[in-house]
Amino acid sequence: MPAWNDYNDAKSNPNLIPKGTLAKVRLTIRPGGFDDPSQGWTGGYATRGNSGAVYLNGEFTVLEGPYAKRKIFTLIGLYSPKGPDWANMGRGLIRGILNSARGISDKDLSPQAQAARRISGFADLDGLEFIGRIDVGTDAGGEEKNEIRGAVTPDHRDYAQVMGRHVAPAGYAAPQSYAPPTATPPAPAAIPPGAFPAAPPAPAATQGERPSWAR
Repeated sequence: MPAWNDYNDAKSNPNLIPKGTLAKVRLTIRPGGFDDPSQGWTGGYATRGNSGAVYLNGEFTVLEGPYAKRKIFTLIGLYSPKGPDWANMGRGLIRGILNSARGISDKDLSPQAQAARRISGFADLDGLEFIGRIDVGTDAGGEEKNEIRGAVTPDHRDYAQVMGRHVAPAGYAAPQSYAPPTATPPAPAAIPPGAFPAAPPAPAATQGERPSWAR
């Protein structure tokens, strides 16, 4: 029982999710209206800050477990005038999100896995569900807040349990992986009105047996 006359051991922000918690989350990108087609930033998803930095304003909603419906806000870096580090961190996070959402091992270099790590635009990220590793950072005012800085892939032992998805055992010849949708096969040709397939011929009577019509 906590001592109600001593608050030295009280948490400064009791609403924080503990650091290191794994949770299934859904990414929603809050549009910032900034586009740069030369960089492939279209659709108004990116945000440009006052410093000139460009990022995706990510809202991560916890879908299951004791923290369900909690929201975590994290910026995914695309560009910083200070150097490439922030953008590289953002690219690494997006790679992890794609691996986690599409069931791809980070070590998988097959053509299917490489296709799964490509997107046609930021709209492909909006709405993805994956396993996030929850961290604790600070906001602009120095207050602690939860963040998503990494994603858990099928290489992690708890992936299947948290994601609720079957993962093939190690060494399996065809591990689960994302595959781009294939073309829809053509529909069978329609039969013209009045035309019907020919009925198969009746079996011949065996020797010594009269056909049914002669019995």
